Amino acid sequence: MKIRKGGPDDVPAMLGMFDSAVAWLTEQGRTGQWGSTPFSTDAARIESVTRRASEGDMRIAEIDGEPAGSIVVGPAMPYVTPAPEPELYVQMLVIDRRFSGRGVGSALLGWAREEAARLGVGLLRVDCYAGDDGRLVRYYESVGFSRTVEFVVGEWPGQVLEMRISPADS
Repeated sequence: MKIRKGGPDDVPAMLGMFDSAVAWLTEQGRTGQWGSTPFSTDAARIESVTRRASEGDMRIAEIDGEPAGSIVVGPAMPYVTPAPEPELYVQMLVIDRRFSGRGVGSALLGWAREEAARLGVGLLRVDCYAGDDGRLVRYYESVGFSRTVEFVVGEWPGQVLEMRISPADS
């Protein structure tokens, strides 16, 4: 697996990753997270992905030259209270379902942990969908994050999780 810097040219691949995730979630009857409409057909989601690709620090994980996942880090999302200390925030993480079970998410989160350490930032945070059976929250816990604050945006239940970073993590 190779992790490279991404940018606006990667927006079509990212939209494809989101589309594959939405299709899989829909097949599972789990539409609470992202609904059932493909990201690539939703103007607001296209704009959001495009903006984050331009403004944030994006990385693309590739397997055999194929984009397998993407992560964008930056400041906390506007619906989350910023931390009282410097932090790096996972704004977006998506894995193409074709590469499920191959460690793509863990590798990208490992890159984020290393990036936080490199920047001298002691806190890495992420938020995620906390509805249905809580599987996504448990995933983040399995890779070292701890639950902090629960929140709701509209009817969407969310969970903020954090990971402490030490300089030795770099």
